[in-house]
Amino acid sequence: MDATASHSTQTPDTAARKERVARWSVFASAALAAGKLVAGLLSGSLALLSEAAHALVDTFATLVTWVAVRASGKPADAEHHYGHGKFESVAALVETGILVALALGVAAQAVRQFLAGGNPIEGSPLVFGVLGVSIIVDLNRIRVLRKVARETGSHALAADALHFASDLAGSFTVLLGFGAAALGFRYGDTLAAILVAVYIAAAGCRLGKRTLATLLDTAPPGRSEQMRALIAGVPGVAGIRELRLRPGGNEIFGELAIDVARTLPLDRVDAIKARIHEAIRAAFPDTVLTVSTRPRALETETVRDRVMLIAQKRQVPVHHVTVQELDGRLSVSLDLEVDGHMWLGDAHQVASSIEAAIRDEFGPATEVETHIEPLEAAHLPGQDAPSELTGRVAATLAALAAGTDLIGDIHNVRVRRTPAGLVVNYHCRVDGRQTVAAVHDRVDAIEHAIRVEHPEIVRVTGHTDLRKNKPPSAGA
Repeated sequence: MDATASHSTQTPDTAARKERVARWSVFASAALAAGKLVAGLLSGSLALLSEAAHALVDTFATLVTWVAVRASGKPADAEHHYGHGKFESVAALVETGILVALALGVAAQAVRQFLAGGNPIEGSPLVFGVLGVSIIVDLNRIRVLRKVARETGSHALAADALHFASDLAGSFTVLLGFGAAALGFRYGDTLAAILVAVYIAAAGCRLGKRTLATLLDTAPPGRSEQMRALIAGVPGVAGIRELRLRPGGNEIFGELAIDVARTLPLDRVDAIKARIHEAIRAAFPDTVLTVSTRPRALETETVRDRVMLIAQKRQVPVHHVTVQELDGRLSVSLDLEVDGHMWLGDAHQVASSIEAAIRDEFGPATEVETHIEPLEAAHLPGQDAPSELTGRVAATLAALAAGTDLIGDIHNVRVRRTPAGLVVNYHCRVDGRQTVAAVHDRVDAIEHAIRVEHPEIVRVTGHTDLRKNKPPSAGA
């Protein structure tokens, strides 16, 4: 099984942008918290003091977010193989706990105040000014944070945007409380404080649900099905054994195991994996995928394919594989090549192992015959033969070709001396309307005949060129 992985989608520019937005949010939260606290103390409004406490919590939360964003921007290392993306999720979980605790505290105080007969308050220009500035700042922060969180996939920045949306609702609620108090309703501020607590709790629950999904490695809804459909369409993928996805900060990490034909060479398998990475990168740029392959026997495999695979696994060259069906029984014959200097007994063991493997593949009743041949040298030193010898060989080739209309015009004859013997290469012309089998038989016959005439020849290669035929006449 072989595996490749795509690279992380977290870039230095992305990390810097997230950190810049988080840092700006810290300063804004601190300023608003201070303003709301002063206005709340002067007015005595529980709702406004709750909002001030909420803003103070947000200030702490954004500090945590800033630290988490900086940590998550670090690349993978020896201890964190998948990077540091989950630092953001840990920060969001801390913020969730703080929000829930704050909501419970505000609700408890509001209930006590309600039972005590309400809380009469008075508005002032400072109160309305602070709330107005808070609304404007929160609107801008929500817009910026959501935009950057969506573009970078940052859970921590998305959490901040959610907090400030609850802040915005809280500010409007506090305004309603002051309006109700101005109309003489004693419970206006108390009810506003309860609503603020509800906003805070709802924001905490939403954030907690999303954060836990990330920390518990919950796959994004629908992503697996979409990726499976995309991968199944990549040429060469014979099946998908397994696809596992898990979020990690602003990235989705995936592990994919696919089946490929066991007859494919390694470079073809690598090309299939490269096409998968390209397809996933184009459709899901936030996904970092590791692809592993497993060989599989396909129904389209022929008997010859399977025999060649058996020999390939044992690194034994074979050729002339002949397969026959005899009354429901399989017969396989082949030529196998071994080192010519190998003892015959050792070569016989090689042949026997091939035969046994073929019977294991197709059944014990399979008839297997092997013919042992010396392996031709992969690289032979040589030199051009004398022109007189080359002329004699060329004349013999021409004479052998003259006996048939199938092959003619013997040319470009080259004869080389090697330690193994003479190697002959030549070109000839044939009619392109002849079958490959007929031409091969005739070229093969010439090869055998010239080796009888010149026993020192060990190899003959005849290259066929097409004969230029005259076009048929109009009346033909």
